[in-house]
Amino acid sequence: MTFLELLERIRRGENLHTEFKAAEVHPDEIAAGLVAFANTDGGQLIFGVSDDGRIIGVDDPDRLAQQVDQIAYNNCEPPITVVQETVRDQEGRTVLVVNVPKGDQRPYQTKRQGHFFIRTSSGRRRASRQELLRLFQAAESLYYDEVAVRRAGLGDLDLSHFGRFFEQAYAGQPMPDEANLPIVLRNLGLLADDNGRLVPTVAGLLCFGREPQRYLPAAQVIAARIPGTELAGEPSDVKPIGGSLFTTLEETMRFLNIHLPIAHRIRGLQPEPDPVLPIESLRELLVNALVHRDYTLTAPTRVLLFDNRLEIRSPGRLPNAVTEAALLQGAAHVLRNPKLYLIFYSAGLVTHLGSGVRRAKAAIERTGRATLALEQTETEFVVRIIFTLQLFS
Repeated sequence: MTFLELLERIRRGENLHTEFKAAEVHPDEIAAGLVAFANTDGGQLIFGVSDDGRIIGVDDPDRLAQQVDQIAYNNCEPPITVVQETVRDQEGRTVLVVNVPKGDQRPYQTKRQGHFFIRTSSGRRRASRQELLRLFQAAESLYYDEVAVRRAGLGDLDLSHFGRFFEQAYAGQPMPDEANLPIVLRNLGLLADDNGRLVPTVAGLLCFGREPQRYLPAAQVIAARIPGTELAGEPSDVKPIGGSLFTTLEETMRFLNIHLPIAHRIRGLQPEPDPVLPIESLRELLVNALVHRDYTLTAPTRVLLFDNRLEIRSPGRLPNAVTEAALLQGAAHVLRNPKLYLIFYSAGLVTHLGSGVRRAKAAIERTGRATLALEQTETEFVVRIIFTLQLFS
């Protein structure tokens, strides 16, 4: 960092990637700052700059740099590797810049206190439970769909629904009896041990729960038909859709079948329904939205039908290093919710190929009525089907 670059950072003030520190700072404070940057997007701890942006310098930059190295190694769990540099101003004062990379072993915590910190645009704070779960998921050390829902019990699962699924998915195998059923459910990741008591997991409730929204209220779809092209428009129909994921899938498909126009073509002497969008492609995209969304976020999946497009909006960005381009090429197959995926694979609703979005795009665009595009916002992954013909009068 040059002196001019330092001045520009000071001018912008503290933000997501920048924190100012005076020279004399408690080791716990330094460790918290390092952990916060490593857990978020990386950044710089700048020593020798006051909170109000004045350069005050550090008296012994070599000693401070050695101290920071020791704190990064001994006071952070796991240890954090930092790169340090010094910058001198025109009056000879020295500023120490500690470059903290985005960690590849997240989440990090302070070793002495055991606290997890993250950076925000306004500073640093303790990670919330949901944020911590997402950090563990990003590191693939915890999958949220495997988490035990302690308030629930075995009676919250619809075992008759599971029985029908088992007979279809594992044809030829006998249905487990009452004694062995909990073992099978646990092996599938649908039950977990909670201090000697078997309770449903998130995946168990989502797939076979009698009323999953009682414990996971955001695990629903909000489907809406909005005349016009703007989200601010007045909906003509809005339907909150809950129940198990299988029920949610079928009810959302039913909503789209009601509101999407259906053309007809003549085969032989009889008119034959010709859905404006391929039914199997819509089903595939909805399954992806339900199985791969981030359930740690307390927001519903949204399915919005406008005059010129259909949007499927899933809470959460794509996991890890997956990109929109990789999805469209069929080159990405990273699982956020492996237990959910296993159940839907066993039900024949997904494949292990990771090519669902690519196949759906090809089928939709073959109709000549629409194109498919993908987008990530800060909080959502959006599948957008854009109509190339006027479908609504």
